Amino acid sequence: MSNAITLKATIRTGSGKGAARQARRDGRCPAVVYGHGSEPRHILLEEHATRLALRGNENALINIDLEGQDLLAIVKDIQRHPIRPGVQHVDFLLVNRNERVDVEVPVNVMGTSAPGTIHMIELDHVEVTAPAIAIPEAIGVDITGVEGGTIITVADLALPEGVEAISDAELAVVNVTIPTTHDAGDAAEAGAGSEAAPAAE
Repeated sequence: MSNAITLKATIRTGSGKGAARQARRDGRCPAVVYGHGSEPRHILLEEHATRLALRGNENALINIDLEGQDLLAIVKDIQRHPIRPGVQHVDFLLVNRNERVDVEVPVNVMGTSAPGTIHMIELDHVEVTAPAIAIPEAIGVDITGVEGGTIITVADLALPEGVEAISDAELAVVNVTIPTTHDAGDAAEAGAGSEAAPAAE
């Protein structure tokens, strides 16, 4: 992800919930930009463009064009509407192209494990440190043909160049197991044992 997505922004002059609601009715998304020791800047973005830019990529690199001033940032928090599609508010963290950042990257399991096995995702996000201009969208885990009884840990992940894991190396990411089946006879016996005893005469 070497190229940033540009979003045009204006300085937010109103404050409070009423101003925020009005901005959303006008198709705008309130946001705040902070970091690098600077004062937080309260801004307004075009909601539809913001929603498209952040869709499917939690760690998108964003170039905020704030009335002619370029601010390079990554997303730290997104508030979405609980029912309908829409971004309610975004927190952005300022970065520069020469620094590294610590982020959580989603795990993407690919392939099919060996016949007769199932897989369970134990860790759906991995914390990594990466160049600000090269944050991976996801960490791929290929389980093609992996046999039952195999646990893939953070240490086993194939990370992109320049990306290092922060999460504990021994943490389980994917667990490939052989599913167990209950013996029908045992189940029937257990069911019989649970019947109420006949009343005493």
